Amino acid sequence: MSLVPSIRDLPLAEKPRERLQSLGAGVFSSAELLAVILGRGVTGEPVLQSAQRLLAHFGGPSGIASASVEELSKLKGIGLAKACQLKAAFELAKRARGIKGEYQPCIKTPEDVFQIIYPLVSDEKKEYFFCLMLDVKSRLIKVGHISAGSLDESVVHPREVFKEALSASAATVILAHNHPSGDTEPSPDDIGLSARLREAGSIMGIEVLDHIIIGGQSFTSLKRQGLL
Repeated sequence: MSLVPSIRDLPLAEKPRERLQSLGAGVFSSAELLAVILGRGVTGEPVLQSAQRLLAHFGGPSGIASASVEELSKLKGIGLAKACQLKAAFELAKRARGIKGEYQPCIKTPEDVFQIIYPLVSDEKKEYFFCLMLDVKSRLIKVGHISAGSLDESVVHPREVFKEALSASAATVILAHNHPSGDTEPSPDDIGLSARLREAGSIMGIEVLDHIIIGGQSFTSLKRQGLL
């Protein structure tokens, strides 16, 4: 008999899997969602308690999402397998934001772009480049994740940006990336890259409407700054 408490050992009212099946994931606390992912606690500790300890250690879901596999696996009872499960789950959640769904928000302002991209980069320690693809009515079709790492011509190539835009039948696109330093001032590379992509877009018949740089809880619009 296993001494490691699992979800199966809990009273029915406390079983996250059964509750998720009957009530849906939306009513779950963060600890309950983590318990479903973990599946099993450590010796002498219920899985819900393990999940609560994990949240407390990293300061909430965003802290867990930004932690490395090494940092996660050092915590008692997590180990490499569970650390990889957690990283995979949070990465899938990020990618799901880029999937076209029933509701297509209308993107009219840089503030609209910020609301969509900020949750994807708020805890990241490196730069990520995104392309928001819009239809003729400025409704969001898809958020494309183009690259990760320092932005230069070799990393963010017009071919990669507009291949996705053409595949999505986008009428226009908005570029966005983060500055982990928190400084949203556009660099010369940012300005040069924006100009190259705008020129490429004009050739492809897909207008580049703006380029938004996000840092901390603020942003800069190159269009508003007269830089695009």
